[in-house]
Amino acid sequence: MYGKILRRILGGTLVAGFVAILAGTPSSALGQKKKDKPAPVVEKAVPTSRITSGPKSTAEQLARRIDAAILAGLKAEKTAASPLCTDEEFVRRVYLDLSGKIPTADQAVKFLDAKESNKRAKLIDELLASKEFGKHQSDIWATLLLPVNSDNRFFVQYYPNLKKWLEEQFDANTPWDKMVKTLMTASGAVDQAGPAIYWAANTTPDKMTDNVTRMFLGVQLQCAQCHNHPFTDYKRNEYWETAAFFMKVKPEGNPKALAKNGGAIKVGESNRPRNKKMGLPDSAKLLPPKFLGGDKPTVKAADPLRPVFADWLTSPKNAYFGRAMTNRVWGQLFGRGFINPVDDMHDGNANSHPQLLAAIEYQFIASGFDLKYLYRAICNSDTYQRTSKPTGNNLDADPSLFARMAIKPLTGEQMFDSLTSLAGPANAKAAAARKGAGPARFARSPRDAFVTFFAAEDGANPTDYHTGIPQVLRLMNSPQLNNPGAFAGVVRSGKSQAEIVEKLYLTALARRPTAEEIDRVNAFLRQNKDARQGYAGLMWALLNSSEFALNR
Repeated sequence: MYGKILRRILGGTLVAGFVAILAGTPSSALGQKKKDKPAPVVEKAVPTSRITSGPKSTAEQLARRIDAAILAGLKAEKTAASPLCTDEEFVRRVYLDLSGKIPTADQAVKFLDAKESNKRAKLIDELLASKEFGKHQSDIWATLLLPVNSDNRFFVQYYPNLKKWLEEQFDANTPWDKMVKTLMTASGAVDQAGPAIYWAANTTPDKMTDNVTRMFLGVQLQCAQCHNHPFTDYKRNEYWETAAFFMKVKPEGNPKALAKNGGAIKVGESNRPRNKKMGLPDSAKLLPPKFLGGDKPTVKAADPLRPVFADWLTSPKNAYFGRAMTNRVWGQLFGRGFINPVDDMHDGNANSHPQLLAAIEYQFIASGFDLKYLYRAICNSDTYQRTSKPTGNNLDADPSLFARMAIKPLTGEQMFDSLTSLAGPANAKAAAARKGAGPARFARSPRDAFVTFFAAEDGANPTDYHTGIPQVLRLMNSPQLNNPGAFAGVVRSGKSQAEIVEKLYLTALARRPTAEEIDRVNAFLRQNKDARQGYAGLMWALLNSSEFALNR
């Protein structure tokens, strides 16, 4: 029905980007040519360039330090910095980054029409204080912590327990070290609220080791499971000395029987550690526990080991812990970390701004591992608030210079929540029918099915468009977006055609239409005898544009 609407209404620019996405060439289509430097093989793996003392900074002071360091790097490379983004770009970006969905039309208008000079800082504070911040962070971290595969088919139903706990922790701004320590030592039944499910979902000590080291140390130690690491000095013994801290974790009970007869798996630490016949791979080595890059702890045979590991892991003296989270948060906001990928930190993987990363890490630790402080400082920087549009000579600039904001496709969660806030809930029966095979069949709700369908592969570059034609066609043909009644409230909210069109643009794109767009839209609406169908067609085109699908 709307086959020609995209080009007729939106014109060449947005459609060109959308067609490029369909063709699988998003980087060039978005003006984001990447020139990452190859990582040489090196010897040293333990993080260096740490700052261990100095004055504390406010979030505003840290924001200015970020800007000074980034501008110094751009000056050294003789690369232009893009100007600050418009209010329209900023309001949509910061809502997506901090609340996980686009602003409503009323929220966008409130911000765009505000006259205060500090309105951006005020909005950042409001979003960090909102419940949506915790929900969005819960989405991010549940995806990182909980694998969804056939090994966990009996545990997926308990995943909301961890998500709820994560949401509560992020809402309360629980210090990161305390949150992780609670997670690392969690025990109890997986059907109870809390993080115990983490230890059942990561089913064996090697999988626990792989996830813990990637998420909280920022290193991919799994490459040393069977042999010495090919790109760092991590040894196979170091892998299994780390895994030794999790050898006593043995969920009790048969998940299949409990699923059938009632009850749930319980997680705890057994006094009798595993042996090679108890779910360990052939590559396993049974070694005494030792901290990565550190000493062997003094523990008794009957002592639980996870608390010992958790104390070391979350210590301010740990060379990995604060840096890993600092780099990860930067990567979430900019599409790449100072060290990229964010979970593969070693000296052979170039650190684009070693002194700046060390400075932010120190202030994060000095704040008491205050996550909202970290987000507040970064989001208030001019570096975060730059436009994604190239300027001067920075079109082909190395993305690690951060001369302009990277363009990131919306995640499945951001897409679903944004669409639902606009068009209402998805049809549960239709979502259930689309579960099919693979991880999607473990979905617990229409949202889960949608997110799984649009999910990127683990470790994928967040600035690449990972989905393809099936996902694009699903949006185009979705009953949710092809229902004129879904946008009836938006249409009724306006008094004239001009007001309705403006409200539709604000609703979908968090901005008002340009004069050129108004002319095209008016021409399109004149060709529709049914005004209701015409407005629905306009909204369909906006929601299927690349501008909607991207966080700029």
